[in-house]
Amino acid sequence: MNSGLPLELNAFVGRSTELAGLADALTASRLVTVTGVGGVGKSRLAAHAAAGLAPRDGVRLVELAPVRGTELVEYAVLEALGLTDHTSRPAREVLLDWFADRELLLLVDGFEHVVDSCAALLRELLGRAPGLRVLATGRRPLAVTGEQVFPVGPLPERDAVALFVRRATAVVPGFALDDGNRRDVEDVCRRLDGIPLAVELAAGRLSALSPGQVLHRLDDRFRLLTGRGRGALPRHRTLRTAIGWSHELCTPEERLLWARLSVFSGPFDLEAVEYVCSGDGLCADQVLDVLTELISQSVVGREDGPAGARYAMLDTVRAYGAEWLEATGDAARLRRRHRDWFMGLATWCELDWFSPRQAEVAARVEAELPNLRIALEFSLNEPGEAHLGQHLAGTLWFYWVGCGRLSEGRHWLERSVEPDDGSGPGAADDYTEARLKALWVLGYVAILQGDVVPALAALHECRAEAELTGNATAVAYVEHRTGCLALVTDDARRAEELLRSALGQYQEIGELNSNVLMAQVELAMSLVFQGDVKEAVGLCEDVRRVCEDHGERWTLAYALYVLGHAAWASGDLGQARRLLEECLAIDHAFHDLLGTVLAVELLALITESEGDPVEAAVLQGAAARMWPSVGLPLFGSQHYNAPHELCEERARARLGDVRYDECVRAGARLGTDAAVARALGRGGERPHRALPGPRAQAPGSPGTREPSASPAPKSGETAG
Repeated sequence: MNSGLPLELNAFVGRSTELAGLADALTASRLVTVTGVGGVGKSRLAAHAAAGLAPRDGVRLVELAPVRGTELVEYAVLEALGLTDHTSRPAREVLLDWFADRELLLLVDGFEHVVDSCAALLRELLGRAPGLRVLATGRRPLAVTGEQVFPVGPLPERDAVALFVRRATAVVPGFALDDGNRRDVEDVCRRLDGIPLAVELAAGRLSALSPGQVLHRLDDRFRLLTGRGRGALPRHRTLRTAIGWSHELCTPEERLLWARLSVFSGPFDLEAVEYVCSGDGLCADQVLDVLTELISQSVVGREDGPAGARYAMLDTVRAYGAEWLEATGDAARLRRRHRDWFMGLATWCELDWFSPRQAEVAARVEAELPNLRIALEFSLNEPGEAHLGQHLAGTLWFYWVGCGRLSEGRHWLERSVEPDDGSGPGAADDYTEARLKALWVLGYVAILQGDVVPALAALHECRAEAELTGNATAVAYVEHRTGCLALVTDDARRAEELLRSALGQYQEIGELNSNVLMAQVELAMSLVFQGDVKEAVGLCEDVRRVCEDHGERWTLAYALYVLGHAAWASGDLGQARRLLEECLAIDHAFHDLLGTVLAVELLALITESEGDPVEAAVLQGAAARMWPSVGLPLFGSQHYNAPHELCEERARARLGDVRYDECVRAGARLGTDAAVARALGRGGERPHRALPGPRAQAPGSPGTREPSASPAPKSGETAG
């Protein structure tokens, strides 16, 4: 399994000696750092070497070039690993737990701008995760004990020529070396010291120039810059010269776009480029043609993904453009335009979250996360604009909560409410509104992480300011989230009171979205906990209808959870399973780990009721492994814990303590994907010896009757 490694879109040329040496280095050391000048091919070499390895748990790529804040390094690693952690635990602790029992190669690419924080993280991971190996690439060593530095030099002339020809054929189909161009191509590669990026840039010019013309222009450029023989050029100057020469050959419009594109972090799309980069010398209707030219010259790369065609620049090329942008004095304006575009994107996505395009929205925000981080950072650091950072952090609530990003969301929300940006009493309405939204979202996130005190503090501050300024929307949201807090802390009666009040306020202000429907689901859950299953079912059936009308899926999953709970309580095990399986599939697709683990817990109880205590215990073990990444198991709530306790009690009675514990341990070895597949019946055949379920009462409700236990399974049954 080589999860996360980039697909090679063109052939890898040369480097056979380096590949063999790198494989030996990785055998001898747990930390190998490939170093060399920018553009020398460190990343490509490391990725190619990693693809040939097969550690038990695979290879994962962490790209740090788009990361602009040292505190985001750990989040970048979490993201690369696909880890969902809802808790308030430090990201480093989450990583240490995850790596502890895995045999894995971590490929860390482009760390030099965050070297200190990267080195500190890797030092601790390697020290506490014996199965971890790290292959890093950067322009300097990490200076971590045990590090083996693997310097990479330019390509030999023969390989450089082969690379030039390979890339040239992509620009000029049928291009081949012959007696008329061989010497020119060899001289170009020699002038460029065999640096792959420089060679590729030069080959990209063959759409307009012959090899001889490329050589002539390049040679003149070198002499102009150095005033001495071409053989004496240092490699870093060679690369800079090659990029500068390519820049010099661009039209004024191409140079302008190159500079302006440097404000993006990671991949970007055409619409963003047209908005951010047009104007003042570059018309919007010119952008596509100019961008196409930069692609043909290898300045910009194109990639196709779930969000469609996207574009990116190598970090070295981007940095060159950034210097030119600074020199024009236009950098601040472009960064502000960049922030404004992504602010608008986030606002559109928030509105579109309550629609059939919910999955599309989730994928779009995921793809744009590096740029959204840049926009947040700019707003929070720019004097007088912190309120815009508050607005953006609050607007992304649906992503933090619905797509498994609670930990990072809390990072940005807490940062956004720290500065005093004039947003206290008496501040302008837009300032106050932004801060109030950030506060109630922060309270919501903290509740889901099980952090009661910070949640109460944020909600209390939000309520006081909202009532002072007459902000009815913020008051409604605070009422809702306070009800949510009462629900997970077992005050079901208080939760019912607050949630009914919030729903009334939402109706008064005309609010209808996923939050409103979630309040209705939470009200239903508070009623279930008080034994009123009938009204709870009615509320969730209403939510289900609205969700189907609007194409909403995320809130639907929670409504299905309550309906599945009620179906189990009424003894309709088949319906309960169908509802919970649909719920689980939705939650897992959105990376909503809280919804996922709640569904697995309830499916375990349903499975036990169907007569399969072995599989039920396995699912309980799988859920137990997930909970540390969610927060306090089942919120520490007696009500939420009731299905778990009932399932365990029955399964233990049927299996005995030894067998039950053995099955739980088997489940705890399952990763989240495997656990979900198993719970959905895709992890192998399971016997279904149906038993009657309980009638009319929810687990934990007064008067619940236990069905008689079935015989313990035979000794030949296994947890698998």
